Amino acid sequence: MPLTAAQRTTLRADVQADGTLNTLPHTTNSADQIVAAYNAVASPDFWVWRTSMSKGEYVNSTSGDGTVFSYVGAGFITRSAGEQAAWRDMFDNAGNAVNPSLPQVRQAFLDIFSGATAPAPANRAHLASMSRRRATRLEKLFAVASSGPGTGTGALGATGNPGALVVEGVLSSAEADQTWSD
Repeated sequence: MPLTAAQRTTLRADVQADGTLNTLPHTTNSADQIVAAYNAVASPDFWVWRTSMSKGEYVNSTSGDGTVFSYVGAGFITRSAGEQAAWRDMFDNAGNAVNPSLPQVRQAFLDIFSGATAPAPANRAHLASMSRRRATRLEKLFAVASSGPGTGTGALGATGNPGALVVEGVLSSAEADQTWSD
């Protein structure tokens, strides 16, 4: 995940604004400390939309909020043939994974599992919960406001308003060294 020159400038400014990291000498050991700090989960929690989720992850996992997917009744079994086909096609046409950071994917979840009859609302809540994750400090630094369904409740990075990832992945020691040398 190479950073652009502008992103390295932003990272450098963030390191310089940190009372602990800004005192580190420009050494390999210090670069490793910076890498560890920016690859750690952001504190406080900052939520972002995931960029890839498989159908298996959605239907076979319990979310961090304790929700699960339900096939019962309006959860899936009694959905219309079109809704069931759309659910299958979303994953089959995307190589068995979708990008829930895209507003159209989140809107499809809302449309497919529409209505107030249980457990459709619970499935919508589960899909939203599974579609977000906690960001690292590096990812938080570059995250931007998202648009579309599932955004806008609370401050940016709240569970109801996950950010969109601009930088995703881990900072390497080489990247940290390059940030210093720019």
